[in-house]
Amino acid sequence: MSESISEGTISKWNKKAGDSIQQDEEIVTIETDKVNAPVNSPYTGKILEIFANEQDNVVVGQDLCKVELGDAAASADTSKEDSPKQVPEPESKQKEDTPPPPEPEPTTTSKPTTPPTPQPSASPTPPPSALPTPPPPFEPQTPPPSAPSKPSQPSSKAKEESPYGVREEREVKMNRMRLRIAERLKESQNTAASLTTFNEIDMTNIIELRNTYKDAVLKKHGVKFGFMSAFVKASTIALQEVPAVNASIAESGDTIIYRDYVDMSVAVATPKGLVTPVIRNAHLLSFVEIEKAIAELGQKARDGKMTIEDMAGGSFTISNGGVFGSLLGTPIINLPQSAILGMHATKDRPIEIRPMMYIALTYDHRLIDGREAVTFLKTVKEQ
Repeated sequence: MSESISEGTISKWNKKAGDSIQQDEEIVTIETDKVNAPVNSPYTGKILEIFANEQDNVVVGQDLCKVELGDAAASADTSKEDSPKQVPEPESKQKEDTPPPPEPEPTTTSKPTTPPTPQPSASPTPPPSALPTPPPPFEPQTPPPSAPSKPSQPSSKAKEESPYGVREEREVKMNRMRLRIAERLKESQNTAASLTTFNEIDMTNIIELRNTYKDAVLKKHGVKFGFMSAFVKASTIALQEVPAVNASIAESGDTIIYRDYVDMSVAVATPKGLVTPVIRNAHLLSFVEIEKAIAELGQKARDGKMTIEDMAGGSFTISNGGVFGSLLGTPIINLPQSAILGMHATKDRPIEIRPMMYIALTYDHRLIDGREAVTFLKTVKEQ
């Protein structure tokens, strides 16, 4: 994991106990608050035991499973001495683990076997003292089965007794990415002095440009020519003209960090939540290069193959709510950035009917003044 990640949730086991595995084969996927991280086996062999189930939280350095080394290691002449040591070790460990009760307790799979073993051993030796001791372990064990049954009982009662017909409620645990998104959005609201200014763009020229060249671009470069490349390019020009919008406030709170480059974050919707992969040095890229970068990052996000490096950094963000039909909106700043541009739906409006789009710049008023925000939007509009 990267340095910023200390724990995760097991999303999916691709193997189970008893399955054979190959070196570098992906055996389990761990979901973090940023990406899904595949875990590959460092060995060829067989999985003897799994220590954590799906949806369990695990920390960096925690053992996930026990692997018995396979024939690949034993067949090599150089590993003849190692193979008998490595293979019997797990067998001897298992034999040692079964008789004493304290050793199986740390593993989740052996927990159900621990309660029966102390009971017979405790009851024959001291019958009077065994009577007070069993109730404590049994009492905490009885609530867990009753606890899950309690939520199911009210739901069934609601179905039967509700005068409004069949009405159900479902509780679904938030995934780590959604939890992290919630934390960051609330942190942004609590930190930045957010303010939003609006402007509108006559989209006639850019629509004509797109219609003229979209087929040629697709044929020659294999990417669709959309509006995002135009807005990214226009924003990079505006960011260089109004450097405060591309700047950020340092953690100390009394220092401004100005940048002579533009790393453009582009909001991408995925089934697990909104992610903001970064287009590096966007100010140096052409329309086609920007479209290729957006297409590649968008595909990685939808496939769940986004890496930490893909999302790290970013000096400014563009969020296109117009693809979903949004007419107006005030996006939330992507900290530690100081501003975010919101694109919205293009609508035909009279006097002379033209395709018009509202754009919104939400900015941190601690750093950016209204004059700079409006100047930025006007520059995007003109570009």
